[in-house]
Amino acid sequence: MTIELTTRRPATIVPESRREKFLPVLFGFPMMILAESAVYAFMSRLSPRDYGGGFWNFYEHHGKPLFLAPATDRRFRIESDITEFRGEVSAEAAGIIATLFTFSHLSFKFESERLSDGYELLFRYCDGHPEASAIFAAID
Repeated sequence: MTIELTTRRPATIVPESRREKFLPVLFGFPMMILAESAVYAFMSRLSPRDYGGGFWNFYEHHGKPLFLAPATDRRFRIESDITEFRGEVSAEAAGIIATLFTFSHLSFKFESERLSDGYELLFRYCDGHPEASAIFAAID
């Protein structure tokens, strides 16, 4: 599968009417509940002082599911014991980081082209993102 991001347009929030289809398309129906829980768990682990649950937005790019992020304007302190990154990022960037960790983690447990394609698409989307340097440092 070839994945191309031709223009740098920001991801958009998935409308309420299409939310129910987001997770099955992003992670696959058999893995959607496990993956959604993993995103929230990674967020709790990455930002234990700032994240305490809440509503999440689903984001797409060119009509394709891309990532999940907390639905807030606040910033999150990311403290990754996995990569030793310490920094503050927007809710969107925090969600991207948690989603990338989820794709990576699950791809080691389950052989799934959907997981590797999702990771690649999101990773490539980050190139040019306003917080790209923090995102890449947090996952490296």
